[in-house]
Amino acid sequence: MERLATELSALGRDAVKVGRPIDREGGLREFDILGGRGIISFLAVPRHQCVYVCHVTWYH
Repeated sequence: MERLATELSALGRDAVKVGRPIDREGGLREFDILGGRGIISFLAVPRHQCVYVCHVTWYH
């Protein structure tokens, strides 16, 4: 998870465009991890220069 969070933060302002929902920028974002066996939810806040990982779910 630390590696994923580091990669999201390296995107900078473009992190607001990563993952779902694809029809708008900003807000709570999510994308599949582990080949579709999990989901990471995060909030990218450019004015704070931060990415907040809110929730990680994996399926067995």
